[in-house]
This record gives sequence, structure tokens and C-alpha cells, in this order.
Amino acid sequence: MSLIKRSTPRPIKFTPGINPYAYGSVIAEFGNTKVHITASVQESVPNFLKGKGQGWVTAEYSMLPSSTHTRSDRERKGPSGRTQEIQRLIGRSLRSIVDMKKLGERSILIDCDVIVADGGTRTTSISGAYIALEIAVRRLLKEGLLKENPIKEGLAAISIGLTKENEVIADLNYEEDSNCGTDMNIVMTSGGKFVEVQGTAEGEPFSMEHLQSLLACAQAALQVVMKEQQAVLEKF
Repeated sequence: MSLIKRSTPRPIKFTPGINPYAYGSVIAEFGNTKVHITASVQESVPNFLKGKGQGWVTAEYSMLPSSTHTRSDRERKGPSGRTQEIQRLIGRSLRSIVDMKKLGERSILIDCDVIVADGGTRTTSISGAYIALEIAVRRLLKEGLLKENPIKEGLAAISIGLTKENEVIADLNYEEDSNCGTDMNIVMTSGGKFVEVQGTAEGEPFSMEHLQSLLACAQAALQVVMKEQQAVLEKF
């Protein structure tokens, strides 16, 4: 069995309400990683959902040119394969906790723009996106556009790594992620159910015992994240 060396996330900070034009907004920070997130509302749905009496939640993700050590070009010709993968992950994670019938025929669009990337940008985006989504839905309820809250439960995500020394650590920064033999991204609901478990061995394969330690570490870390989320949402 591997040793859990760090089961708490890096310092977490959520700054809500930073965009006056969005229905919901937040800057999510895990350590040095910082993501600007907004939730916009459209009174329409994609063509494949028209007339079905249900809504849609989707997401877009991008990294600002100077978010990493070397400047990256803007994706003017369309999202890269990595960007598409992350967008889909964020979108399906959020949809897992939303009752689309209660949302009605409207869409909530989440935009995640990475300001500073120091590991865990996709998990930071998901944890912050849940807050932006909650704020947007609460505004829709207050305005009378929604009769019932469509959000079924909370949602958060964390990265977990297994070092070459067989130690498990939560919420990897860039250097730690680069040196881990196995890294995972875990998305979980506040009810303790898994939405997504992404795990890859970069070198040596990992065992069932390793997997159990990784998941246990993720569960402990996500409890901390969810407490921070709720502390912010209690103000709305």
C-alpha cells in the first residue's frame, strides 16, 4: 500500500462576483493556479434539444497566452485536442448534477479562462465552475425565471498523483505533476459519488492498492474543497 503524503489541497481561494455582466462569475485559485470563470444564460437550446422541454449546460476552456512559462498562441483556428477534451470534461461534469427538465429550454454556458497555470487547471476550472453555476441558478430563481432549483448536489474536482517513491499527493502543482509516475483527475459530487476518474500511468503501471490510496486521498481532499465552496455560496 502506498503512503498518503499530502491529502489536503494547496491554498484555495474563490472570489465570486468578479464580472458584473455574467449571471455568475468567480476567480478560482488553487495554489498559484488561477482561473477566471463566468456563467452566461441564453434563452435557447441547441437544435437537437428544441421542443423537448429541457435545457443544456456546456463549457468552453482556454489558456491565456501568458498563463504558462512560455507564451502560447491563441487558438484562433479552433480548439486543440487537449482543449476539446477539457471542455467536454467540464461540461459533462456540470450536467451530471443538473436536472435539465427543471432548467427549461435555456442554456447555461460556462467559460473557463486560465490566467495562471501551475497544475490542475481542469480541476480548478470544474470546482470554480460549480460556484459560477450555482450563482447563476440562484439569480434565475430570484428573477422568477426558474420555479425550482435544477441543481441536485454539489460538485468538485481534484488532481492526485503517485510519485516514483510510492507517495500519494493531492492537488499537484506543475513540478509535482511532471515528476509523478501516475496522475489522476477525480470529479465527485457532494453526495460522494464519482463523476469522472481519469488515471494514467506515465511509467510503471499502478496496482489496485495504489488506486485505492489515490481515491482515498481524493475523497479527503475534496471534502476540503467542498467546504470552501459552501463557505462562499453561503453569502449568496
